[in-house]
Amino acid sequence: MDRLRTGRIGLAALVVGGGILLSRLLGVLREVIFAAMLGADSVTDEYVAAFRIPDYANYLLAGAFLTITFIPIFSKYLADDDESGGWSAFTAIVRWLAVGITALIVLAFVAAPYVIEWLYPEFTAEQLASTTRLTRIVLPAQFAFVVGAMFAAVQFAKGVFGIPAAAPVVYNIGIIGGGVLYVVLTGDADPEGFIWGALVGAFVGNFALQWWGARRVGMQFHWSVSWFHPAVKQYLVLAIPLMIGQSIVALDETFMSVFGDTVADGAQTQLQFARRTMLVPVGVIAQAAAVAAYPFMARLFAEGKTAQLNRTVDRSLKWVLALSIGGAGMLIAMSVPVIRALFERFAFSEADSEAAAAALLFYAFAIPIWGALQIITRAFYSRRQMWTPVIAGTGVALLAIPTYSYLTGRFGIEGVALSSTLLLGLYTVILMTIWYRDRSARAGLAGVLDSAGRAIPLAVVGGFVGFLLAWAISANVPGQTTLVNLLAVTLGALAFLAVAVALGASLWDLLQRRPQPKRERPTAAPPSDEHDVMELL
Repeated sequence: MDRLRTGRIGLAALVVGGGILLSRLLGVLREVIFAAMLGADSVTDEYVAAFRIPDYANYLLAGAFLTITFIPIFSKYLADDDESGGWSAFTAIVRWLAVGITALIVLAFVAAPYVIEWLYPEFTAEQLASTTRLTRIVLPAQFAFVVGAMFAAVQFAKGVFGIPAAAPVVYNIGIIGGGVLYVVLTGDADPEGFIWGALVGAFVGNFALQWWGARRVGMQFHWSVSWFHPAVKQYLVLAIPLMIGQSIVALDETFMSVFGDTVADGAQTQLQFARRTMLVPVGVIAQAAAVAAYPFMARLFAEGKTAQLNRTVDRSLKWVLALSIGGAGMLIAMSVPVIRALFERFAFSEADSEAAAAALLFYAFAIPIWGALQIITRAFYSRRQMWTPVIAGTGVALLAIPTYSYLTGRFGIEGVALSSTLLLGLYTVILMTIWYRDRSARAGLAGVLDSAGRAIPLAVVGGFVGFLLAWAISANVPGQTTLVNLLAVTLGALAFLAVAVALGASLWDLLQRRPQPKRERPTAAPPSDEHDVMELL
């Protein structure tokens, strides 16, 4: 059964969203445990820095975009009723990727000390040695991420989302388990435990589990297929822009780490906690919608259904922007109690909380930006226009170093977060402008902007009320810091939702009561296409 023809995007988004929500919550729990055990200092900065080279090795093979690059290729074979040909293409591509990532891991293992010293000139000799060791431990995980992403891609192309959604859940459990087990076995807390947990979690969740899931949807290896199968060329055409383009999105976390290191010891860790807290609503709202919608969009393009593809993009943007603006308003209003409730205990001090909360305040403004990017970039990718987002993102990335240098020097940790938000905002505006310059897509822009415009006043008013209530509780209720701030966040969020819903309902009633022109007659709704994917949301 072809699930992409009979399934529903909304249901797929719920499955993916559930997995992402659980993963993000575990990710926050991971950071909570990490903060409690280790705090935020030069040692924890080594842990953050240890992922820079492995992540970049993954990026060079478009590993982070494998589902994006492979799904259009595989979807075309499925649309042409040539599934056997699809598995031949899969075999040819995954074989080259396995060889390529293995070579990059070996190269990165050798080059690690030199690259780390170049990236982090502020590190001491001891920090450089420790970061190099941690980097080399976690490097092999990139094999699991790259090859496992291909196993996940065939599941997405087949309309199966549950097992791929479990990969980051298992990965986070591995990191948490590694950190805790290290303490149990050695009696000391150390980033190395979390690093070993990341390695194990990657091979279990991202490789072994995805191999099993791909087998369930009929994965086949045609080992006799030529190493120069035509699909390899197709993959390179789609992936090369992603490999060579230094997009601001791909480099955002690296800039956070490198420029955070210039602020103070522990700043990288504080920024990472703030950034990952911000990414929780992004993942649940936007990433879930984008991951679920992308296989449908790729199939629509493969079948030549351009109008339906454009409506899918418009509808996805409307929902994502409306919900993301609400999420941003809530997190901006309660950045301080959120950080204090999550992280402030044991080794993570009040000063650490203040620094992380200051960064979160500026990062939170980027929630709708990240939301729109998740949809609009996949819209271009579904039409195989890989170069457009990459060229635009690389152009914005050229502005990153002067922007980060100036704002970090002027505002410190807040400047790092503000730089990220401004640059990603510029990138989003450029992509939206390009997408809606297309005459076939232009009609939906007014609806997207209207949806965002209606959400902003609700978020502002709701955020103001939520902030006042959370501040009053935090300032006046006695008791243990975590519990008081958790109460402030809970009641502040409920107040935000109550005000936003009540105000939204009032505005809706007001709009509905507007007098109609005397000569205007109700017209019948246009007939809907029973095959329109938008009706499946």
